[in-house]
Amino acid sequence: MQTYYYLAASQKFLLEDEPLDEVLRERRRHYQEQEKEIDFWLVKQPAFLESEGFGEIKSRCPQPAAAVISTDKTVITWLKLRLEYVITGAFQAPSPTLPDPLASLEPVA
Repeated sequence: MQTYYYLAASQKFLLEDEPLDEVLRERRRHYQEQEKEIDFWLVKQPAFLESEGFGEIKSRCPQPAAAVISTDKTVITWLKLRLEYVITGAFQAPSPTLPDPLASLEPVA
């Protein structure tokens, strides 16, 4: 199993109110300069919030939610320093209750 770290907030906050796209572009550019593989993903309506044990986190996060998920804790810490009003944490996956850590509940258009 792999540990995944997350930063979650409302979609409106992350995608409209905050300059998250700029912040992620900056991080992506840094990775390219370091020749490091991308290990973070933006997920709208992350399915992990529906998994067993996440009820309290989901209740604190305005819906619909969005999350940045990473296998690198430093990425989430770096984002938390740039964004306010977010929830951070970690989980192990894949597991029987969480088979796909990057799954989204958002309908595909």
